[in-house]
Parts: sequence; structure tokens; C-alpha cells
Amino acid sequence: MVEPHGPEQQPHAPPPSLWPVGFAVGVAVLLTGIVVGWPVAALGAAIAIVFGFLWVRDLTGPAAAAGREPPPPVGARPATEAGHALPLADEGEIERFPRARFLEGATLGLSGLIGGLITLPVAGFAIVPTFVGQKHEDVDIGELDTFPEGEWQVVTFMEDPAEGEVSRRTAYVRNNGELEGQPSLTVLSNRCAHLGCPVQPSGLLDEDASETVETSNTVVTRIPATPAAFTCPCHGGAYDLEGNRTAGPPVRGLDRYEYEIRDGRVFLVGAYSVGSVQGEGKEALIKRYDLMNPGLHVDGPSAIMYPIGPRR
Repeated sequence: MVEPHGPEQQPHAPPPSLWPVGFAVGVAVLLTGIVVGWPVAALGAAIAIVFGFLWVRDLTGPAAAAGREPPPPVGARPATEAGHALPLADEGEIERFPRARFLEGATLGLSGLIGGLITLPVAGFAIVPTFVGQKHEDVDIGELDTFPEGEWQVVTFMEDPAEGEVSRRTAYVRNNGELEGQPSLTVLSNRCAHLGCPVQPSGLLDEDASETVETSNTVVTRIPATPAAFTCPCHGGAYDLEGNRTAGPPVRGLDRYEYEIRDGRVFLVGAYSVGSVQGEGKEALIKRYDLMNPGLHVDGPSAIMYPIGPRR
């Protein structure tokens, strides 16, 4: 027999659980990791999964049932004048088929499945493209012989001709001569490290000598130039001929393009961010980092305060 609870004998509620707090912390870390980087996102996912599991187990386990009014035994009916009492169901059968626990688990499982089917596709389309598939094909900007040693050229090209003008980029290219028997080039991006405005050469442009040629995979326009420095017309950022910041709000130097020489032709094979450059031309020592978005520090104490941008 189960004694009824009196007014002063209320059922004991299960103690408060910290699992929901841990689950919320895991979700917060996961969302932060979407901005910061995959390791933090993976840590957040692991925390959320562990605490979510503990939370569900807490809701469906014996501790959750401790504060509930126990249901009457299955199949039991008190004796009345109308008939005899029904016998109690076998205790082993009751243990093997806890209906309340089964219904709770089925409800939680079905809810989680529905939530996953709705959330995962949306989250995948919104988040995954930020981290993968952003690298374009190598860009052929012409023969090495078209870049005279010691001279600058403004080179514009479409990074992906299939996308049209939206993919047009500009680079400042200088042939530094040979270094250990290999051609050395300085290839600066014109994207300002402040907010991404187009940096301009502060010097002469020989537009009469410009030429537009079709290479193996794009169309390139080359204009001879004699820059004294590079400046941003938007907010006054200034850079020297090696791309180092010299004035204004930019947080680092100009990004650079990697290049390869294939059969006498120059191919741009990607870009990277630069902390600083010591020296000039082929003797320059470059402190390089993965390509970062404008406005983000890449080295020094300030870099700790900024999130890690998507890799390209």
C-alpha cells in the first residue's frame, strides 16, 4: 500500500540540475566557435552533447521519478460490493514495460529528430560555406618576360571569369630579379587592411602603354607604374613599397599573392596576410599568416582580442 501524502507530507521534488546550464554553455561556445574557428566549435559541440545527454538522462531517470506521485499498480482494482478485486500485474512485467518512461523517451527522441531535420540543413547552408570551398583556380597573369626587372605594373584580372566583373581583382607586381637562380616577384594586393577599400599607387601611371591580353584562363590588363608609395583614398591609410603600413587606420600591411612560374608564365596561386616586411625586394623577410579579413590583427597582443577569420 502507498500512503497518501498529507498537507505536510508533500512529495520531494528532484534537486535542481546544472545540466541545462552546461548545455547552454556548450551551445554558446559552439556559436562562438563558428566565428573563432573549428577547434572552439568542436569543443562547444562536445560540451553541448555531453550535458544534453546528462540532462535527458536526468529527466528520464529514477531521480526524475522520485518527486512524482506513483501511479496505481497496473491492473489493480479495489474490491467493492460489485465484484472482487483484480489481481496485481506481475512486478517483473511492470519493470520491463515502464510506460511512462517509454513515452517520455519517445517524445524526447522524436522532438530531437524533428529539430535536427529542421536545423541541420539550415545551419549547414549558413555556416559550412564560410569555411570550405572558397579557393579559386590559379590565375595566369602572363609571361614572365612581360614584367621588366625593377619595374612596377598594375595588373587587373578576373579571379573567376565565370563570375564576371564581380571577381575582378587588382595586384601591384614588381619583378625583383633572380634569387638563388629563381625569379623573385613582389605581388601586393590592392585591398586595404583597414576596411578593404582599393589602395591606389601614389605615383605615375603610363596608361598609354597599357595592354590587355587574354591568358590561358582569364583576361589581364597591365599598366606600367612608378609608385612612390600606396595610399587608400577612403580613410587615409598609407603603405610603403613593400606593403608595410606607414600611416592611417590599417591594422597591418597589405596582403600579398603567392605565385608560381610555370613554363615561363606567372600564376597567382593564392593570397596571404602579412604582419611586417623587413628589407626590400628579393631580400625582403616577410612575416606571413593565413589570409585574414580586413580590420583583423594577425600578430602581437592585439591579435588575441580578435576572432580568427574564415580560412581561404
